[in-house]
Amino acid sequence: MAGGRPRTFDSDAALDRAMEVFWRQGYEGTGISDLLKAMGISNAPSLYNAFGNKEQLFRKVLDRYADGPARYIREAFSEPTARAAVEALLHGAADATTEPGHPRGCITVQGGLACSPGAEAARDELTMRRAAGEAALRERLQQAGKSGELPAGSDPEGLARYFTTIYQGVAVQAAGGTTREQLHQIVDMAMTVWPQQPDA
Repeated sequence: MAGGRPRTFDSDAALDRAMEVFWRQGYEGTGISDLLKAMGISNAPSLYNAFGNKEQLFRKVLDRYADGPARYIREAFSEPTARAAVEALLHGAADATTEPGHPRGCITVQGGLACSPGAEAARDELTMRRAAGEAALRERLQQAGKSGELPAGSDPEGLARYFTTIYQGVAVQAAGGTTREQLHQIVDMAMTVWPQQPDA
């Protein structure tokens, strides 16, 4: 008995095109017809067979986004000091959210901020991923406190909340048209709150 019809599309390329649509239109603003057209897939059953339903596809897109346009996040955490990691994270966001050829902003920040009850799963997925990012930053700053990189009396949790807010704000401002140069200036200003070691 003959097998099913083989796929006639490149899965990775199709995911990249789906990512662009979700990034530009958000989860709820993206319809199946938008995805079919962008991904070059002829019908909904083929889409579901290859990637699952819309929610499952969105999760795959978020994973691909993390490994592609947002890979600077993982690279930032490999910096040798906490300060260098935070600077790399924020400056990386300023670059990534204004990268020519991509929608402006960040899919994990803007993708599901406003969702109806039917899209709660996507909103919750994005909330979970943003919370995980803040938790990773908090852990790095707590380590910096224990190692002495941060001076005694510093507040790693407060710093993590602050820099996470700046990070997400960069994405929102980028989507609103703030230039890359202006975003880098904002990051430089934000870094002035970094706790300084007391003079010896």
